Amino acid sequence: MRTVIFDLDGTLADTSGDLLAAANACFRQMGLGDVLTHPQDAGIALRGGRMMLSHGLRRTNQFNEATVDEFYPLLLEAYRGAIDHHTALYPGAMAAVEALKTAGFGVGICTNKPEALADQLLRSLGVRDAFASLVGADTLPVRKPDPEPLFEAARRAGGDPARTLLVGDSDTDRNTSANAGVPSVLVTFGPSGDDMAALKPEALLHRFEDLSEVVERLIA
Repeated sequence: MRTVIFDLDGTLADTSGDLLAAANACFRQMGLGDVLTHPQDAGIALRGGRMMLSHGLRRTNQFNEATVDEFYPLLLEAYRGAIDHHTALYPGAMAAVEALKTAGFGVGICTNKPEALADQLLRSLGVRDAFASLVGADTLPVRKPDPEPLFEAARRAGGDPARTLLVGDSDTDRNTSANAGVPSVLVTFGPSGDDMAALKPEALLHRFEDLSEVVERLIA
């Protein structure tokens, strides 16, 4: 079976508002106030919790690795408690997923969000059952851009890892696909959309309505 594997944050859903809120909860505990703002820092948010903490601490001239290590678990806890207050699926995302399934593709998710949090979010959004596989940052001993999580997501979706592609929104996704030797499709509607063309993916996706056509062209 051919498979299409999706990144989650910034690809299927805009999660930046809730991620930034969790980071700011940590910064307030540090006595720094709300350091990050939305939507200006949305691109930072989608690069993960440690990146948000590091960026905010550097912005306030407070950076050290020990502080990041100390507050990262607190950020995850804050995020877990308010994971879907501002998050929304991108327009057309689930219609595109269903169209791929109807056309006979296996569909899964490969994310660098911890698996339990990704599962929680997908269930909160009511779409977990639409995906045959979910591989998170801690599902395997390695994470993206190592290709093995992508391969595993394809296998768990019932597919051949050599006949898959990754739909994403970052250099991490581009490098994952390159390391796996399979195509990448990068979306341009996320916070970092203007930067995607420079990564030279096999295709850019400006709207989900075009995904089926792109996939059929890239996976023979």
